[in-house]
Amino acid sequence: MIRPFLAVVKKELGSVIRDRTIVISILIQLFIASFSSGLLLGVLSLYDADTILQFSGEGIKIGIVGGAEHPLAGFMSERGLNVLPYATLAQAQAAFQAGDVLAIVDAPQDADNLTEIKLYLPESDTVSSLVRMVIQEPLKQYENALRAQKGAEVRYTRLKGKPSTSFEFVYSVLLPMLMFFPAFVAGSMSVDSLTEEVENNTLQTLLSAPLTINGMITAKIAAAVILSIVQCTAWLALLELNGIDIQHEGWILLLALIVAGLSSSSAILGAVLLKDRERSQFIYSLMLLAATALSTLANISPLTTLSRLAVGDTYTNGWAVIPFAAILGGLYWLLTKVSRRLMV
Repeated sequence: MIRPFLAVVKKELGSVIRDRTIVISILIQLFIASFSSGLLLGVLSLYDADTILQFSGEGIKIGIVGGAEHPLAGFMSERGLNVLPYATLAQAQAAFQAGDVLAIVDAPQDADNLTEIKLYLPESDTVSSLVRMVIQEPLKQYENALRAQKGAEVRYTRLKGKPSTSFEFVYSVLLPMLMFFPAFVAGSMSVDSLTEEVENNTLQTLLSAPLTINGMITAKIAAAVILSIVQCTAWLALLELNGIDIQHEGWILLLALIVAGLSSSSAILGAVLLKDRERSQFIYSLMLLAATALSTLANISPLTTLSRLAVGDTYTNGWAVIPFAAILGGLYWLLTKVSRRLMV
């Protein structure tokens, strides 16, 4: 039983080399992982607040409580923002509700001469992100001015470390993309592999070997998962060479392996039920979208788990991977129960 199983795995891995689509996708991932530092710099260059202010600074209206003489109002005006002063917070909120301003800044001082800055933003995530980005520099200048009043000379240019934007991009976008994209390709590869056997009438020939239908399906899943985990291992190594610090690499690889198994098993489940490549690929794509949405709503998303593992989150460890392993076990059990439909 072992030799036929390994023979099927070897056959599936060999077919990858002849599939130009899969090879091209692997090369694209290789490029992203190899030049992740340069890619990071290029993407972050898109977040240029000066460019936004150059073309639309006058259209970004910010209300400030305290009058035009407030120091923060001066910093924002120098930045190119359209600052509208209001005597009270109630007046500023009325203007905010009427749409006269996009945001409100309130920076009152308490009895101990301490300043608390309150920023009121619209519900729109896009507009809120834009306001936070363009107002960041004036807030830093105001903070430095307050420190100078108390005799503390601290400048942000003296602080070392990467900006938070790069941190978020690396661990929330780049790393999950490199770890999970091979899993999505593995599912697509599994669909093509099984439906080709059905459409070319080679399934019975394949099963003539001392291998059960479940053994054949498991071999195809194993081949896809092996290819996926090899890619993920290489991508992690390349990211480390690019100077990106990644924690819990073993758990991350295990999570990537489980997700590859989930995508391959769900893809083959659809192929078993439909026995048609185009419909199976379409259903597989829909399942990916639905699974991503449901996992996010249920707060058990593998994307979030992977990011937390990578940054070394104190409250995230190997136990966070167990639920996904349980889901994989249940999905594989279901696949073994319906696999006999291939023989019909």
